[in-house]
Order: sequence, then C-alpha cells, then structure tokens
Amino acid sequence: MAFDGLFLHAMTKELNKELAGGRITKIAFPFPYEIIMTVRSFGKNRRLLLSAHPVMARAQITKVDFENPLTAPNFVMVLRRYLQGGKILGFQQVENDRILKIMVANANEIGDAVSYELILEIMGRHSNLFLLDSENKIVELIKHVPAFENRVRILMPGAQYSRPPKQDLIDPFKSSQFTSSDAHTLANHYQGMSKLSAKEAAKSAYLTDWFKKFDQADPTLTKIDEQHAEFTAFPYSTLAGQRSNFSLLSDLLDAYYVHTANSSRVHALSSQIDQIVKNELHKNQRKLRNLNDDLAKTDKAESDRIKGELLTAYQNKIVRGQETVTLDNYYDNSQLTISLDPKISANANAQKYFTKYQKLKKSVQHLDQQIKLTAADLDYFETIDEQLKDASPKDLDQIKLELLTQGFLKDRKISRPSAKKRSALAKPDRFKTTDGISIEVGKNNFQNDELSLKTARKDEIWLHVQKLPGSHVILHSNHPSDNSLVQAAKLAAYFSKAKNSANVAVDYLPAGKLHKPKGAKPGFVIFEGQQTIFVTPDSKLVERLKA
Repeated sequence: MAFDGLFLHAMTKELNKELAGGRITKIAFPFPYEIIMTVRSFGKNRRLLLSAHPVMARAQITKVDFENPLTAPNFVMVLRRYLQGGKILGFQQVENDRILKIMVANANEIGDAVSYELILEIMGRHSNLFLLDSENKIVELIKHVPAFENRVRILMPGAQYSRPPKQDLIDPFKSSQFTSSDAHTLANHYQGMSKLSAKEAAKSAYLTDWFKKFDQADPTLTKIDEQHAEFTAFPYSTLAGQRSNFSLLSDLLDAYYVHTANSSRVHALSSQIDQIVKNELHKNQRKLRNLNDDLAKTDKAESDRIKGELLTAYQNKIVRGQETVTLDNYYDNSQLTISLDPKISANANAQKYFTKYQKLKKSVQHLDQQIKLTAADLDYFETIDEQLKDASPKDLDQIKLELLTQGFLKDRKISRPSAKKRSALAKPDRFKTTDGISIEVGKNNFQNDELSLKTARKDEIWLHVQKLPGSHVILHSNHPSDNSLVQAAKLAAYFSKAKNSANVAVDYLPAGKLHKPKGAKPGFVIFEGQQTIFVTPDSKLVERLKA
C-alpha cells in the first residue's frame, strides 16, 4: 500500500515508543533524498531513516546496512551542525496528513538551549525534508524548489515554512461520528486515506473499531504473487495472498523495500559509474572490431615474401621495363603473375616486396599485441558491468575507487587515502552451506583480490565461472562434501554473467594455485590444474544460504 496518513499514524506511535527521549549521535546521507540518524535510546543504538524519495518516501527505524558516501552534501552538514547531540523530544503527525514533525532540543555554540523541528512531507515526487528553527524558518531542506516551480509557497532556506495546501477533509482520529460508505466516498471524506485503505474500510461494519486498529498495529506483509506485495498496519481482508507478520512496522518496511530500495539506490548512485563503464565497453568493442579488420588485411604478407623470393630466383629472366611477369611458383607448383615497377630492376622490385613483407610482419605483431590488450580491457569492463548488476550501495564506493585508481574516473572531491580507508568497510557477502561450511563471495574486484589472494588459506577451495565475468568465491574448506561444493559452485554461477543460464561450467581449485601477474588489473588472476563442475544457478538457494 502507499505510505498513507493512516499508516503514518501507526508509525508515529511506534517511533515515539522506540525513539522519543533518545540522543542523536550520528547523521548520515547514504542515499539520494534519504538521511539516517543514529539515535541512542534505551541503552542501544537505533537507525532512523527519513526518506523524501519520489517513490519510497517514508519514516522508519531501519536495520539495513549502509555505507556513507565519500563526501557529505550541504544538507547533512547543516543537520550535523544543529541536531547532532540533540535530544528527540517526540514525533508528531500533522492531523492525519502525511506530514511528520520531529521535535529536537539541543544547545547552540555558546551553550544556550535551542529547539528545532524536522518536517518530513511524504507526498510522492513532491516529498521533502525540512529543518526549521524555533521561529519556523527554513534553515535547510533536502530539495530546493525554485519559485517558478512552486508558486504556492517558498521552498528555499530562509523562507518561513508553511505546510502544503490543506484539503477540506476530516481527521478520522479526531472525529466522533463515522458513516460507513463506499470506498470512493470514504477516500474523499477522511484525511490520509489511500484507495487500498478506503476499500478495506468500506468492508467494515464499524468504522470506529476499524480506525482504532491503527493504534494497536499488527504489521502485515501480504505477498500477492511473485511480483507484487502489499504492506499494511494490520491484516486487510481485501488482500488475498501469503501473509507474514512482524513485531514492528519498521521491520515490515525493511522486508518490503529490501529489493526495491536497493535497486533504486544502486541505480541512483551508480549512474556516473555505469555511464563510464558503458562508454568503455562500446569503445573497446569498436576498437577490437577495427583491429581484427586490420589483421585480416595483413594476410597478404606471406604473398609479398613469396613474390620477393621468386623475383630474386628468376631475376635473369626479367627485363627492365616489364610491368608484369609470370613465374613458376615452386611453393605450390603453380603459375604466379607479379606486378612490377618498370623503372627499376628485378632485384629492386624484389627488395620492394621484401620491404612490404617486413612492414606487414611488424604490423601483425603490433596488431596481435593490441588485440590481446583490448580483449583484456573488454573483459575487465564486462566484469565491472556485471558487478554493477549485483552491487549493493555499500559495494559502489569500492568500484568507484577502483575506477579512480585505474584512471578511468576523475573526481577531485574524493581524497584517495580516505576513500581507501572507507573501502575497507565493505566486505564480501557471506553464505553458509547446508553442511555448515562458510562461503564468501566477492562483489567487486577489490574484494575479489582481498578474498582470493589474502583472506583464503592456500588449501581452501576457490571457484569461478568458466571464461565469463563473475565473482570470486571461496569455500572455506580443504575437503568439502560434494553437497557443499555444488552449493558453492551454484553461488559462483549465480553471481556471474551466466546467472540466467541452465548449465554453467564452474572451475575450482585450491586458492594457493592462484597467481596474479605483475601489473594486472584488479580481480585478474591466472591458474592451472583446475577441475570443472556443471551446475544450474538457483536464486532461492542463494536466499537460503545467506548468512
């Protein structure tokens, strides 16, 4: 369902229960339009997510891991200045609208008590997040909106905050009289009611009791089919499907958005990287085609050598002034007609053909070398492209740093030492076989190098899809069962370009047999003595084995 006013009503109660009175210890901006505040409450740290995302705007406590970006935008710097160290006094919903107020008490630079409000407006593509001072002025906001885009109110720092235009609807939690009706009428009568909630409310005989359910939430995820699911504050009888229940609304939202949010965030964060990788792929594909075309043209090199030798052998039969001569080709017992420069001798014509042969021969050597280098670059960027498809936000810093160190990306705002320090935070994905053996899967080339060449013991099993881009996989065992080996191979196949294939060849061998050539790109290793196993990738197995 949409994060409507009714759901926000229930969420406000949960946030007050879990976080009111807590201290804001950290503020991060890991994703576009979203901030995460670490709140110390009841003796433990909780992460409050406030999202003004155009599609996934919401407020919740989240357990999802994240990485801070290498540089913090101005909005989060302002929040840190005014809110970090402050105490959350409480959460308040504006009537039953999709507007959440967070009241914060803090001290200014000279120690005087000051108060601030964070206002989250959950309104689709118009969603926004504001920091207000005690005089209701906008200190900063996550989305600046020019006056020509919004003539109703000013959405810029320094302006007086005013709420969005209010609709003439009834707040159901402040009404004493309820009238049952059809879904359309209810949605247009009560504030903050989505179509899905209105449809459910229309089935209720007693609206008073139905609205009270939002004060005692029973968080429910209803899986309608493989592609569709709905989250509700309690089970909706109008939704048919497989239900899962959660202890907190926040846990429900984590489960609902786990794939959607990750995909959206990666797309937003990786757009620059993705464009660079796509450009390099197209450039190297085009270059490789041109090099192969040039190589095909060098096939006449051997023919020029033979012509030079025949002219040398039969030069006494050739008279200066001839434009062509037909000679016996003793290499294949045929007749070969050779073009001549009539102004020079037979020997000079022979040397001319030898010179052309030497040039083409050197050209072949150069082209072979360039084809080898270009093919390696193409393979490298195909690997990066595949890694982006399976990346989580925490992996993108390392991929970006890799492109920086390889010279494919220029970003003066990023200091390499701090980026390297931060890159150590992202770790390979961990899995466990049904036999209880640990498996690690590298999600980018830095992780692949670290995992295969430093972390793994020499006798542990290394796996990689055969002759295709894919993750390095380490099975932490020197004598794994067939079952564990097959499961590790399925992970290697799944995290590769062959993830949608039915029969995938996966090579495996002890990690001690891997070798990285000097100067090789990140993630590149060579090996011999491998064995091969054929498996079918299984997405459900991946979820089951996730540690």
